Formats: sequence, structure tokens, C-alpha cells
Amino acid sequence: MSTVYTCELCGYEYDPKVGDPDNGIEPGTEFDELPADWVCPLCGASKEDFEAQENEG
Repeated sequence: MSTVYTCELCGYEYDPKVGDPDNGIEPGTEFDELPADWVCPLCGASKEDFEAQENEG
């Protein structure tokens, strides 16, 4: 089991294993380690708009 973080506004999933390389976030970066000004790459939502969800695999 691993945790992914889903944007409640658009459904984008942030997976710490993958990171957000298009925006300079290295794979392995935990959600709580993301910069305070990081936003959803699809809709621009803030970190507060994400919800943790358990993911199998």
C-alpha cells in the first residue's frame, strides 16, 4: 500500500514515488515536503485542496 494525494477539484493524483518532474519535484518527494507554494499542475489548486488516499501497489 502507498499513499497518493488526489486534488479534490480536478482529480489529479500526486504520487510521491513519481513526484512532479515537470515542475521540478523529484521522485521520492513526500507530499508534506512539497514547497508551500506548490499547486496542482492541472488546475492550480493549493495543497489544502488535496486529500490523502491509500493506493494498492
